[in-house]
Amino acid sequence: MSDKATGGVAGGAGSGAGSGGARGPGCGSGGGAEDGATGGRSGNLPAQARGFVGRREELGVLEDELDPAAGVHRLLSVVGTGGVGKTRLALRAAARVQDAYPDGVWLVELSPLRTAGLVGLAVVEALRLADQSTGPVADVVADWARGKRLLLVLDSCEHVLADCAALVETLLPVLPGLRVLVTSREPLALPGELVLPLDPLPVAGDAVTLFAERAAVASGDFTLDDTDRATVESVCRRLDGIPLALELAAARLRELSLTQLHDRLGERLPSRLDLLSSPPDGAGEPRHRTLRTAIGWSHELCAPLERLLWARLSVFAGGFCAGAAEEVCVGGPLPAGRIPGLLDRLVEQSVVQRHRTDPARFRLLDTVREFGADWLRALGEEHALRLRHRDHFRRLARQGCAEWNTGRQVAWCERTLTEHANLRAAMDCALTDPDSRIALGMAADVGFLWRHCGYPRDARHCLDLVLATDPAPGPDRTRAMWARGAVALLQGDLAVAAHWAERCTDAADEQSDPAAVVAAAYLTGGGLALSGRLAEAVDVLSATPRLPIRPDGFGAAQLQVRVALSFTHLLRGEYERARVVAEETREASAACGESWAGAFADTVVAQTDLARGEVGAAVGNARTALAGHVLLHNTVGAAMALDVLAAAVVAAGDGPRAARLLGIGERVWELTGRAQMDSPDLLATRRSHERRIRAEIGGTAYKEAYDQGRSMPYEEGLDYAAGDG
Repeated sequence: MSDKATGGVAGGAGSGAGSGGARGPGCGSGGGAEDGATGGRSGNLPAQARGFVGRREELGVLEDELDPAAGVHRLLSVVGTGGVGKTRLALRAAARVQDAYPDGVWLVELSPLRTAGLVGLAVVEALRLADQSTGPVADVVADWARGKRLLLVLDSCEHVLADCAALVETLLPVLPGLRVLVTSREPLALPGELVLPLDPLPVAGDAVTLFAERAAVASGDFTLDDTDRATVESVCRRLDGIPLALELAAARLRELSLTQLHDRLGERLPSRLDLLSSPPDGAGEPRHRTLRTAIGWSHELCAPLERLLWARLSVFAGGFCAGAAEEVCVGGPLPAGRIPGLLDRLVEQSVVQRHRTDPARFRLLDTVREFGADWLRALGEEHALRLRHRDHFRRLARQGCAEWNTGRQVAWCERTLTEHANLRAAMDCALTDPDSRIALGMAADVGFLWRHCGYPRDARHCLDLVLATDPAPGPDRTRAMWARGAVALLQGDLAVAAHWAERCTDAADEQSDPAAVVAAAYLTGGGLALSGRLAEAVDVLSATPRLPIRPDGFGAAQLQVRVALSFTHLLRGEYERARVVAEETREASAACGESWAGAFADTVVAQTDLARGEVGAAVGNARTALAGHVLLHNTVGAAMALDVLAAAVVAAGDGPRAARLLGIGERVWELTGRAQMDSPDLLATRRSHERRIRAEIGGTAYKEAYDQGRSMPYEEGLDYAAGDG
């Protein structure tokens, strides 16, 4: 997110993108938007910093226009130079109007994007849509948002301006309940757009207040008095009242007196900093040149190794942990052992921001990162550092796949979510040569992780690119084929799934890898089951050999074959056969320590409990299944478990609670884009649950309870479902 620590606000720390809150292996997790979400409201706004300086007039304009009942404009753009506080102002205004948007205020952080065409995916991810479809992303968003009232905050649009404009131009006409708030260095230039230019803070008032607050934090004993006011005003004037520049300067009061700071700012910067303070053609917005000059001055005051680390950190996207910084940034005069201490120094100087909820993660503000990237290019290290960044995350993905089918599975899911922006940037780097062995192996690993952690579109993109080159046979190609077929199954693209099932089967046979043969059978049998050819699916899935289960991705496929077989028996009404296979799968899952397949097996066991009339056991197993799916952010699995739990609860005699659970489940299914996976059997089962509940409590009571569940925010609904009632 750009400008988070400034924007006329005292004391704000930056935040990272990503999701989930548990600590992943090796580094701290990125927290994500949910960490700071306020109250029980829908949306993902981070918690607001307590201090906020100035901007009363701009806040008033935004509040008035964002009011759905009174505002005239549905597209508002806060426009200004880097570091002027656009993001902080937008978030403050969005938080103030949050209650007016029952379907949420959703922040979409665009600064980590490095290639065109990804804005729609970023919106889908921010909305937490577990999108399984293959159509245009704009259609997915429009289908989900139709009939809703929500606010999208698109933050840092300037480097993907055309993509943002195209998406907004598509969505606004078909979604009358949607408003869009944009932060950017330039407007989208769309009809009906209200552009709010954001100037720097007034020097004699708000700029001095902000500087004094930041100076007090930096030095621990700074107090603004009449003696110092003139000097502080002069400092603020020299920095044009730009909040980020003021914060960087105030941070220097740890080692400089106010007078020394003032005098240093009056000195001419070295010519190399002048060159970086304006575009090569000598043009550019004056305030942006002032900001870059202020950043350059801060850069000049850093020790040589601090400057080198700053430059090298610019290759990270979204955020990073100290361990990753040590591995990627080490080399030459910069030893690994010095990096943690240098990182702390850069945090003290406000060059690096510490994550607001996870002190083990860090990030650079956009303008600061841009400056570091300029220096990296000037040093001639950009290409080498991008390759080092790629290789670090390539190894990370390979390790995640190797340990996926183990007790570290949940931690690897969290790590994949946390490092999504970095994995995407590293994958993009590898795809500059999609015909390389590096790109193929990395796509197989990253595609597998993305398939299992909620990013099927990203997985499809990288896998299609590398497989289109018709790579040479080998284990990496087979794994990539399997991952592509598994993505197609998840998205219900059965023709594509069948194509890759056939190719994966041939490759596995050529390889003589028994685990790969079993994995390929999952693609074939799963596709047959989803297309309604249940007897053929049972034949394929039950014929797979029982091998020792591996700890890697193909080990996960070995368990998924058994899950698919148990579900196929269930769809055929063969409850006891389904139960036997599901219980075997649960035992195998527990022995591995994994949760993904085990949670699906719990769902099947709960359904067979109901068939046996063992209602208490059904409730318990459905709750266990739900907990397992929630651990892995598996929206489809959670939705299926909620349907089974609703059936168990009504069988236990609590019709109103069952109706609420159906409402919660409907909201979760909406996120997938495919209610009940478009399965006629699952849809019919869900309708039978609804009829039973209506019969027990009456249509009016059913609708009231169902609407209560349907209106619950995602996390609140899951918490309700997990409780005893």
